[in-house]
Amino acid sequence: MREEKIEVLVSQSSKDGMIYCGDDYFFLHTKEYFVCVLADGLGSGKSAYESSHAVIEVVKRNHELDVELLMEDCNRVLIDKRGAAVSILKIYYEKNEFVYSSVGNVRFFLYNPSVDKLVYPLPVTGYLSGRKQKYRTQSFKYEPNAKFILRSDGLELKGAKSYLKRLVPIDKNARCILESSPATADDTTFILGSLLSS
Repeated sequence: MREEKIEVLVSQSSKDGMIYCGDDYFFLHTKEYFVCVLADGLGSGKSAYESSHAVIEVVKRNHELDVELLMEDCNRVLIDKRGAAVSILKIYYEKNEFVYSSVGNVRFFLYNPSVDKLVYPLPVTGYLSGRKQKYRTQSFKYEPNAKFILRSDGLELKGAKSYLKRLVPIDKNARCILESSPATADDTTFILGSLLSS
């Protein structure tokens, strides 16, 4: 996806080429914000997919809500399902701000080029399953040309900053990440984004 303010590329593969991928994702760009969710259903196969897909559907229906409310909705839809690790980020263009919340092993990296700084908030451990859950919602300022990666644990990404610093087209950068990161026997998803200077 390439819009006036943001460019995003997604790579996804299922464990051992299975029909069902236990990871699912959704992103949407509006004039005011960009919202993105990545869910990693526990385990693999159909049950994992059903959990992650339930998360995606609830965010699609309610994307205008604040991140913390979206996390609560995601948790609610996982009652009687296997559960999922979930990360949600929302970018507010006017405020130049990322708002981010995560439970489980989905990781997020934000790189601001002018200060040469990588931000990588630590997620709350565990997973969403409908049980009462604490959330840690954080916000970060971003600069023009800032870049980010959201990834499930199927991708063993080492040296995130070195990739995000690279001044290459987003598709070339994604290929480099895939070629240099060892494949794991797991569902794998990563979302690579770049904020365009307007």
